[in-house]
Amino acid sequence: MPKETRDGALTIHHVQVAIPAGGEERARAFYGELLGFREVPKPANLRARGGIWFAAGALQLHLGVDMAFRPAEKAHVAYQVSGLRALRNRLTATGYEPVDDEPLAGYDRFYVNDPFGNRLELLEPA
Repeated sequence: MPKETRDGALTIHHVQVAIPAGGEERARAFYGELLGFREVPKPANLRARGGIWFAAGALQLHLGVDMAFRPAEKAHVAYQVSGLRALRNRLTATGYEPVDDEPLAGYDRFYVNDPFGNRLELLEPA
């Protein structure tokens, strides 16, 4: 049975994003070192599948190997961060190209592709 919050809304346990086989080290560098996610161990029975798991607060990000990998170029996860400007500078300095989009009331934001071409949004309350 899904876990419900006090107001009856469901909570999200994790989000899974596809990566190609052998992408774990690039994922560690991008999601772990650059974005600051904390790596969490995968259960032993799932390790043979490859991939890597991260956490930020109560949310988990599972990067799962897809043998027929194709990057998510439109669908994306939006990560709320603090220090968006500094993060943008770090991304740019390491070769990633942040892309601005239409304004979103109350937020500063941009999009960037991870090392595999998956689109992600980074935003911070204005």
